[in-house]
Amino acid sequence: MLERANWISPIRDFGDPCPVFHKSFSALGLRRATLEITGTGIYEARINGLPVSDYVLAPGWTSYYARHQVQSYDLTRLLADYNHLEVTLSPGWFHGDMKVRHKETPTDHTTAIIGTLTLEFADGTTSILPTDESWTVSEGPIRFAGIYGGIVYDARVEDAPMEGVKIIDYPKSQLIPQEGEIIREHESLPVQAVITTPKGETVLDFGQEITGYLAFQVTAHAGEEILINHAEVLDRDGNFYTENYRSAKTRIEYTCREGEQFFKPSHTFFGFRYVRLTKWPGEVDPAAFRAIVVHSDIRRTGWLESDNPVLNRWIENVIWSQKDNFLDVPTDCPQRDERLGWTGDAQVFVKAASYNFDVARFFKKWLGDLAADQKRDGSVPWIVPNISTPNASAAWGDAATICPWQIYLTYGDSEILAQQFDSMKAWVDFITADTTLPATWTSGKYPHFGDWLGLDAAEGSYKGSSDPTLIATAFYAQSTRLVVKAGRVLGRDVGEYEALLEAILETFHQTYADSFKTQTEHALSLAFGLCMNPQAVAASLAAMVEETGHMTTGFVGTPYLLYGLSRYGRADLAWELMLREDYPSWLFSVKQGATTIWEHIDGIKPDGSFWSADMNSFNHYSFGAAADWLYSEGAGITIMEEFPGFERVRLTPHPTEKLGYLKAKLETRHGLIESGWEKTATGFLYRVTTPVSAILMLQDCETELAPGSYEFEM
Repeated sequence: MLERANWISPIRDFGDPCPVFHKSFSALGLRRATLEITGTGIYEARINGLPVSDYVLAPGWTSYYARHQVQSYDLTRLLADYNHLEVTLSPGWFHGDMKVRHKETPTDHTTAIIGTLTLEFADGTTSILPTDESWTVSEGPIRFAGIYGGIVYDARVEDAPMEGVKIIDYPKSQLIPQEGEIIREHESLPVQAVITTPKGETVLDFGQEITGYLAFQVTAHAGEEILINHAEVLDRDGNFYTENYRSAKTRIEYTCREGEQFFKPSHTFFGFRYVRLTKWPGEVDPAAFRAIVVHSDIRRTGWLESDNPVLNRWIENVIWSQKDNFLDVPTDCPQRDERLGWTGDAQVFVKAASYNFDVARFFKKWLGDLAADQKRDGSVPWIVPNISTPNASAAWGDAATICPWQIYLTYGDSEILAQQFDSMKAWVDFITADTTLPATWTSGKYPHFGDWLGLDAAEGSYKGSSDPTLIATAFYAQSTRLVVKAGRVLGRDVGEYEALLEAILETFHQTYADSFKTQTEHALSLAFGLCMNPQAVAASLAAMVEETGHMTTGFVGTPYLLYGLSRYGRADLAWELMLREDYPSWLFSVKQGATTIWEHIDGIKPDGSFWSADMNSFNHYSFGAAADWLYSEGAGITIMEEFPGFERVRLTPHPTEKLGYLKAKLETRHGLIESGWEKTATGFLYRVTTPVSAILMLQDCETELAPGSYEFEM
């Protein structure tokens, strides 16, 4: 790829200011023009001042040493007879403040681009213009840009002196075509309120937490300064709050040129609902500001609706947190000095994610990076792309098996299993080699996160009370089972893993004997088929929930808790948990004003104080994993493993007297499924439209349905 092109870099180190590479060329008699390009950082390419694409933050974030995406753009409609191409490059994810923050020491932080401009003329000739020493470079108006540090921009910088470039010896073997969804701008939100805080600061409230950036118009004199900061929440006194951003600067620093001007940041992004106008020239006109939403170009495929406005708001919060954190990789949060592809977060949420949006391509790309970052011993790092963590943990590394299997189930494409099968096996083989006791996962070498942020732990603790060895062994069993299932789909010999799974199950039964002490231990054992008497374990779980009156699970147990009740005759109890509004509950955050899912169920406590400053994101989708239960069990749209991709569907609705109605719509590879129920004077009326044959389960009665629309009284 890009065989004739060279990596080019400024002759001198520009420091913080972002370089702008230049190439002028003639296009007289042009028929077609194509640009292939990428850079070591975030690049923005423009022809004659116009962007070449609506792709922002290109080339995205991958495990660059192994998989560096190259984009291809058709420029034909943008060209005139004489043209100027300029490419602004910032450090981005490649070698910027994120890498410094996480103490990674890569071999090369060189600022460089590589590309080829291909011009095809009407007379049949072709001209190839690769990046080489004929290009020039200058300093641009972006004086600093970083993922964590925001942007510093001087609008007075124009026509900076041109300087030479040099060819650098940087490899091309890692270059691949664009694989993931592009990152684009989406909604544009107006200001909802202008607030004067108790401290006297001017704050704009956009009414919704987003990932993106602020665009503004201003009329000013040259040299006047603007300083804007971002925040997720206000504190309980109503003041601007940024402590939870930790070391991440939340700034836009803008130096004005003379007259009217418009600015929209590039080369960075923020997670925010509020902005503080720390410095602003003149009066504040709310119409001069817009909040621009930025995320991967994933298409909405799932919708849920009820007559309960609090539940509906929580569902929207799940949707927003997915959009806000699906920015080329599935990040944990979009605002503080993290924004990393935590594997555990992606694993617990992948099912809900694949119902809400079409994420097949998104996960295919990210799982390619997971396989690339997987160590030679098969261990999977905590984060992907990996920039700092060589460690492995149960439930986090299991993203290697759970994510590809779920993508296969939702979309019915076995290609993802073929792509990831070696990675899946390597993860299981790593556990087998690492454990000190066969058929379990016990190791002092790697610390486990356990049931992260479990609510059954002491105040301020990050880990729940569940046995970390039980969790690790449960996921060991599940990953082994998924290797067996994937191997059978692919026609591979998995006899070794079938035997291993039997050994793990036997050891688990002997060790725990269906005796579990936490909600998470119960839920995992039921979900992963580890119980000798599932009905008895489900009854024990139900008794525990009735005794506490609320959920106590963390990241690990939450995706499975409600299933552990509804699939064993206690959907009533599952609905009590789902619809509970007092702390601790899913809907508590909505009552506290949340517009996204919080990292902590009590990120803002009932008294208005915060959980902590060091780890308290208000945009963190993990606890939103319960949304998949609303589709699958609440409304009843259930995947059948033997018919992946909803080629056939099982309908298992679980209505509740606590709602007047629940409706779900799901776009599948085989068409739109609509399933929902409403309360009537005598019971419930269930309605379904299915484009495929289905099996309907109502009151323990199984009915075969052909494609079509139906109504049933319940």
